[in-house]
Amino acid sequence: MNRHKTIRTIFIFFLLIIQVVFISEILKENTHSLGIVASMIILSILVLITHLRGEIHHKDHAYEHVLVALWIPAGAFVTFYLNHFLKLGPVLSAAITGSAASFIPNLRKQSHYLQQLPAAIYCGAFIGMSSAGVAPNFLFITTASIFTAILLIISKNLFAGVGGKLGTLAFAGVAITSFLYFLISSYV
Repeated sequence: MNRHKTIRTIFIFFLLIIQVVFISEILKENTHSLGIVASMIILSILVLITHLRGEIHHKDHAYEHVLVALWIPAGAFVTFYLNHFLKLGPVLSAAITGSAASFIPNLRKQSHYLQQLPAAIYCGAFIGMSSAGVAPNFLFITTASIFTAILLIISKNLFAGVGGKLGTLAFAGVAITSFLYFLISSYV
């Protein structure tokens, strides 16, 4: 029990750090606009209040099944291919991937496993939406998908009912991979 609570706390702290870095970069680019700075501060306070007072976490901690999380790369690869090779653009590519994934549970309506796949595939679609400047190749997409899959496995019962969880996990996976690529390129 205590181990699960520690994992939950570390994961929430990790997402907080990712969000703070993201907001800091936005503020760094837009410091000339007082409205943007004020909006970010207000938004951060509201998110903190929601986290402290909202019922966004289950009491018990469960993990997403590994076989579900393995579908994240499929969504990422398909979206990346549609986006960069067929030049459909990131939004349309993710929409096509997500729409196609939504029909998977209809293949066998009694299958609990198939019911869970659309969310994992759509999470991967967010990775595939990355620009070529951020995600230049399939190796990057694979690495980001692995990190995102790990985060999805850990976060099954966290942020229940809060929109944006899949996109945030994909963003975190891409951010971790970008950081690793930066470190590797700095030392090579």
